[in-house]
Amino acid sequence: MKKDIKINGRCIGPNEPTYVIAEMSANHNHDFELAVKILEAAKESGADAVKLQTYTADTLTIDCHNPYFRIEGTIWEGKNLYDLYGEAYTPWDWQPKLKEIANELGMALFSTPFDETAVAFLEQMDVPAYKVASFENVDLPLLRRIAQTGKPIIMSNGMATLAELDEAVQTLYQAGATELALLKCVSAYPARPEDMNLRTIPNLAQTFGVPVGLSDHSMDIAVPVTAVALGACIIEKHFTLSRDMKGPDSVFPRA
Repeated sequence: MKKDIKINGRCIGPNEPTYVIAEMSANHNHDFELAVKILEAAKESGADAVKLQTYTADTLTIDCHNPYFRIEGTIWEGKNLYDLYGEAYTPWDWQPKLKEIANELGMALFSTPFDETAVAFLEQMDVPAYKVASFENVDLPLLRRIAQTGKPIIMSNGMATLAELDEAVQTLYQAGATELALLKCVSAYPARPEDMNLRTIPNLAQTFGVPVGLSDHSMDIAVPVTAVALGACIIEKHFTLSRDMKGPDSVFPRA
């Protein structure tokens, strides 16, 4: 276990400046020029990196409209999963271009893969790191494939139990991972500040001996500021140009 990790030569750990990741998610609204403007705004705002998500509707789910495939209890209430993912995905042919633009701006760009085809694609892009989404903590074959790349890994804990998180961490190490950071995450969209339980951050750092940060789905900046005060080394926050923009993810990011 390492107390710090490096992404594009930038050291990330307890004694380093907080590493800020702007999560683009679906806020490009399938407009490439808007995606570029988000990159530029992230740089102007001081982000160290931009994160994408690499999937398609077909790699995540099936086109089924029965109740098990409809979303309840979030901002996407009543939507069908297949349609939502088709609306939200970032076109794969954009991603190498966005990485090049981000690098020219002086930022790292990496992504969250959701299956092994996405890992293979991102390896062709030569991304400098990988993000593991909280819902993928239990996808052990995917974790092994990501670990085999030898790249630094940032993994959100989301709804994982401590036992599940420990199994995920051990799976990554056994498959060859050497640089790992964990992010405290509340898998609610948006997340309420009173549900964040930020004292988990120092506990995770002590338990796993790795850099720990926050993947923040709350609406304001008080939560990430508090997280840094509690030792967060990384802050990941969804980023948009305006919450007034119509899109599947524009309501709760920080503008």
